[in-house]
Amino acid sequence: MKALLQRVSKASVTVDGKEVGRIGPGLVVLLGVAVGDSEKDAQYLVPKIVNLRIFTDAQDKFNLSALDVKGELLFVSQFTLLADTLKGRRPSFIEAAPPEQAEALFNYAVGLARESSLKVATGRFQQHMQVEIHNDGPVTVMLDSREKLG
Repeated sequence: MKALLQRVSKASVTVDGKEVGRIGPGLVVLLGVAVGDSEKDAQYLVPKIVNLRIFTDAQDKFNLSALDVKGELLFVSQFTLLADTLKGRRPSFIEAAPPEQAEALFNYAVGLARESSLKVATGRFQQHMQVEIHNDGPVTVMLDSREKLG
């Protein structure tokens, strides 16, 4: 499972011209579910997401987490994070989990995030979305559960 985090001043997601999710300061979490991922991957990533110290303190140091600053979270499913671009010019998505498995694990991860007491918004799974991101910094960090879980 991969999560691309973007620290934002605000963000929103729209489907078919209708806003379906909006947050203020916090994190946009682009989440990709890989073949072979399980609830253990989400159980590793979600605490890492909410506790990762990528917000600045009074000395402008990365010492604060989303929990510390009461940041908001916008989760967006993103199978393209699993793109394999080693061969040719067209990405392969063979590493991305099938939609049914991916949706279940995406929803599980969102549920874990909601347990954090932070406001959590989402996009719509398997929908064409317009995501407006006001990256703050910019700060963008990639997390991969396989780096820890092997």
